[in-house]
Amino acid sequence: MFQINDTIIYGSEGVCRIVAIEEKNFVGVNKNYYVIKPVEKDGLITYVPLDSEILVSRMRKLLSKEEINELIDSLPEKPMDWISNERERKEEYKKLLLTGDRVELLKMIHAVHIERQSRESMNKRLHIADEHFLKEAEQCIYSEFRYVLEIEQEEIIPYIIARIDKKEHNYL
Repeated sequence: MFQINDTIIYGSEGVCRIVAIEEKNFVGVNKNYYVIKPVEKDGLITYVPLDSEILVSRMRKLLSKEEINELIDSLPEKPMDWISNERERKEEYKKLLLTGDRVELLKMIHAVHIERQSRESMNKRLHIADEHFLKEAEQCIYSEFRYVLEIEQEEIIPYIIARIDKKEHNYL
């Protein structure tokens, strides 16, 4: 169970703080809710019912700096395979965003970036749905990395690349 003032990741909202645990009556039933507020956005408050396993499962403890570095170091060199069937790809990406699996999200981000580069070389654009999924996945991952590593958004990709280069250099 989470506590007031815990900093967490909540779905695609990114880094949030639990500001209260309150009883509310939203649909004629009194329930206890986590009251969470994004750290980087003003005004958005989300109420997560304590008795909703599905919604509470979207709340995850922040990784430590060491855990983020281990995550980056463990990334496979090859991204996930591109799913050519658009409907299947959408379903897979929805599932990944719901689970919040950081390794799979990073692999997805990598795959979409590669597909974007491939399409741009042919003067084509990425599908709008893929852009949307990419943006959500990046928000999930980058928000946490930015907060924990105390770096700016534009420093995240160079940070990841530097870790990967360092790992590859150590194997030589």
